[in-house]
Amino acid sequence: MNSFDPKSWYQASSPKQTERARLSGDRHTDVCVIGAGLTGLSAAIALRDLGLNVMVLEAKTVGYGASGRNGGHVGVGQRRGQLILERWLGLEHAKALWQLGLEAVDLVSELICRFEIECELKTGNLFASANPKLTADLQREVDHLHTVYDYSGARYLSPQELQQETEAQGLIDGVLDSNAKHLHPLKYVHGLARAAETLGCEIFEYTQVTRIQQDSDTVKIYTEHGTVCANKVVLACNAYIDQLEPRLTSKIMPINNYMIATEPLSEELARSITRSDVAIADSQFVVNYWKLSADKRLLFGGGETYSRRFPDNIKAFVRPHLLSRYPQLTQTQITHGWGGTLAITRNRLPNVGHIKQQVYYAQGFSGHGISIGTLAGKLMAEAIVGQGDGFEQLCRIPIKSFPGGPLLRWSTLVAGMLFYSLKDKLSPKVRSLV
Repeated sequence: MNSFDPKSWYQASSPKQTERARLSGDRHTDVCVIGAGLTGLSAAIALRDLGLNVMVLEAKTVGYGASGRNGGHVGVGQRRGQLILERWLGLEHAKALWQLGLEAVDLVSELICRFEIECELKTGNLFASANPKLTADLQREVDHLHTVYDYSGARYLSPQELQQETEAQGLIDGVLDSNAKHLHPLKYVHGLARAAETLGCEIFEYTQVTRIQQDSDTVKIYTEHGTVCANKVVLACNAYIDQLEPRLTSKIMPINNYMIATEPLSEELARSITRSDVAIADSQFVVNYWKLSADKRLLFGGGETYSRRFPDNIKAFVRPHLLSRYPQLTQTQITHGWGGTLAITRNRLPNVGHIKQQVYYAQGFSGHGISIGTLAGKLMAEAIVGQGDGFEQLCRIPIKSFPGGPLLRWSTLVAGMLFYSLKDKLSPKVRSLV
């Protein structure tokens, strides 16, 4: 993470966590999970349910990365719409991925219920278009979901209906998904960690993995103060993979995204943001996304950077994005500003697979990590014991490397992202569903 690491509202509003020990000495386990975010902890819970011994190694603290810093949206489906997936992958594979997307949201809800995780879980996500040319696409996607997928959870909102839901400026119409969720991500990931430990999983913090060595029947994981010998490894590092496994690095691109939190809003202002208390995201290429907290703060994400540094003043960096949607908040105080690093793939679909049936990995959730990241952890656990075919459905998604490989991909990405960011400012670029 960036050396400039301001405290998020999620940290400020979460109960203080007991610091966990570092790994020391030489240990052995059935499965070693690297990364204590949503994917790693979901995998640990599922592996314990399957009767395997599990250790989790985390370079910082539980939920330190994007898992504990994101917008809290729990979307249905994949990051791309079904019509796009059908063109890319065919109807059968697209339908399988749709079913996994439904299971992902259900899994998040089931884990929250099973382990009594208090994380401000709410229902309803709204995709709002900033471009009138997208109207026909939105309507076609909703109709397609209803007729081909028998899914009635998504509803097209006309301009008049959208205005009744939110007073956000510059938006035309949208799609409301009544089965999607939103939550407090850091409370959620902390709850998963407690659940994993309750089931008997060991979690070590401040334990940076420096090297992985695959032998014929075991994998050895090296850290500064100890080693772990495991039968299997789950790599759940996402944007923080770096050179730990070079074969995966070029498949993803780390990018920085930023959020702010306002002071608690009046009831009138809160209703102007979202009358039904749903989470909202717009169709900009660099997406703006927002929701209300339990105490009616506006949690707003906007703006990206593509270097390894965060802006010196994140509040000032995000504020123009906020005011472009809600100018009535000009006098509202911004109390917190923070950033996080996530990983994207070229087609914005998850990169999932295994190396020699020993090292399993899932990464590149591209902003869809709460649902798909949680599910990917469970699917990896099932694949390790030879159960289910969901993991293979994700493995079948073709993921191309970024041009230039690990060394030169940054310059390519920056050029492309800056181009589309400029198009956002000049004429809104649609994040098309179809």
